[in-house]
Amino acid sequence: MSMPARLSAACLAVLAWVTLVLYVQVGLDRRPDMTLAQELWRIGRYFTILTNALTAVTATAIAAGWRVNAVWATGLTLWMAIVGVVYHALLAREHEGLRWWTDQGLHTAIPLALLLWWAVFAPKAGLLWRHAALWLAWPGAYMAYALIRGEIDGRHPYFFIDPPLIGWPKVLMWIAILGGVFWLAGLGAVALGRWLNRDRARLAGDGHDGPQPR
Repeated sequence: MSMPARLSAACLAVLAWVTLVLYVQVGLDRRPDMTLAQELWRIGRYFTILTNALTAVTATAIAAGWRVNAVWATGLTLWMAIVGVVYHALLAREHEGLRWWTDQGLHTAIPLALLLWWAVFAPKAGLLWRHAALWLAWPGAYMAYALIRGEIDGRHPYFFIDPPLIGWPKVLMWIAILGGVFWLAGLGAVALGRWLNRDRARLAGDGHDGPQPR
């Protein structure tokens, strides 16, 4: 990838890693009886944390020279965008101090930074409508993991996948709703990616047409 793309990915990686580390530190400060391993296990139940970690790893790999493909870049951007939307629509709470900053970093700053990087630098050629269904794999795998883990340890990360709290019929309803949201948003991501790719190709073509006749 181009040097500007790699440098901006490096900035994104730093933002993501620093925010994740500070979030872990906030958790340890609030639970002084917990070890680092226990805190990592605790926060590993959250889609937000896992998807931000995917973003940090991906941005680091890009900064190191990995040529990310359009499907992964767009899928990751989609997942992070929905992290932000779901948080602000359903889960946002009042926090203070460093916890507020880390919460906003995970749910606002990093999703927006990744979206901007995707719009400007990410490859978008080859995006197909069927990729919207493919991008359901990560949230689907997470839902299965969270439900199985919740049944084992009795703790569920979000109210909408908490059967003891709202019952299995409502959990299944929420899974269907969120699946539909991810799929429709995925279709929108494909449409936007194709439009941006066509616009970039048109601008590149205009730049190589040579002098125009008077």
